[in-house]
Amino acid sequence: MSAPETITKTFGSGKREIPAVSARASKWYPTEDAPVPKKARKVARPTALRPSLQPGAVLIILAGRFRGKRVVYLKSLGQGVLLVTGPFKINGVPLRRVNARYVIATSTKVDVSSVDVAKFDDAYFAKEKETKKSDKEAFFDGAATKEKKPLPEVRSADQKQVDKALLAAIKATPHLAAYLSSSFSLSKGDKPHLMKW
Repeated sequence: MSAPETITKTFGSGKREIPAVSARASKWYPTEDAPVPKKARKVARPTALRPSLQPGAVLIILAGRFRGKRVVYLKSLGQGVLLVTGPFKINGVPLRRVNARYVIATSTKVDVSSVDVAKFDDAYFAKEKETKKSDKEAFFDGAATKEKKPLPEVRSADQKQVDKALLAAIKATPHLAAYLSSSFSLSKGDKPHLMKW
């Protein structure tokens, strides 16, 4: 049985209800409010790609070093990142990752069923970590020019393997190689929202 919340006391001619000791307000309060963690209403959801982004679709890259180039979409790497290639022999775009927001999908398709892309993931494209130099070493080595690292043989061999399978499919379609080698640009008066991609 719990203790009563209030106690009734008689004072002279009247009665008064006094809160019980357990129900009284505390005499001590912290100087600062204790932080209460916010309720997180956001949930990590897998990135849903546009329906036009299907493997084999020809994409136009809108930003970066290869902006304006037409490339072939090979597969999704998750987190909205796409694996694309030129092919390198046609327009100089190697196997690389591209954010899905920076591409326009066209209605042109290439058959990529013969291309093996199982080994390509984010770890494949990860850069090697360099040993960090101290401030003094970095200061004195600052004038020295950095040597350009050669491309690993594995990367160039993989590029040739993917290109070989893709080129066979591209040559089967007339004018497709010329279409992929041409770069995309807008001229004065062009209305991209009215174009049929």
